[in-house]
Amino acid sequence: MLPENGLLAIKPTNLTYEEAAAAVGAGMTALRCLRKANIRPGQQVLIYGASGAVGTNAVQLAKQHFEADVTGVCSTSNLELVKSLGADRMIDYTREDFTQSGAVYDVVFDAVGKTSASQGERVLKSGGVYLNVHKDSGSGEKLEDLLAVKGLIESGKFKPVIDRRYPLEQIVEAHRYVDTGHKKGNVVITV
Repeated sequence: MLPENGLLAIKPTNLTYEEAAAAVGAGMTALRCLRKANIRPGQQVLIYGASGAVGTNAVQLAKQHFEADVTGVCSTSNLELVKSLGADRMIDYTREDFTQSGAVYDVVFDAVGKTSASQGERVLKSGGVYLNVHKDSGSGEKLEDLLAVKGLIESGKFKPVIDRRYPLEQIVEAHRYVDTGHKKGNVVITV
């Protein structure tokens, strides 16, 4: 049921209903956070948690919409996914600490809320921006954000990643899978 003040827009023509459902929350969150950094073309952006729901959207938006040079941090099993989304470089956090690589970035975006500000700031260029999904995603969704996400999807700037689909009857199993912390992109409940 949609609340009286809920947001509503026509589904992007180039997505299925499942993809459209997956695009909304994480897509708007990624866009809101990345906008705060005022990213300019060519800037170096590191996305920690690049294979999660917000991260998969953030990689694509940073690369395709903001035209940044993107480094994605994820686990070994997700390196190819993050590369396929447009990341220029990947860091496997199970083998390398991104704060020890010697690289510096204009923007560090923790898309899963697992790094500290001091970790992110250690690899920032002077004047760089550290973003944490829990602190910087804002409060309250806005229609203009939903319409912006729709427009970016329709223009081919990004497409949601769906790891698994569960029928409504298996919603408990879906939550269990999400709670493992190892999903790639989104999990969708089908009705």
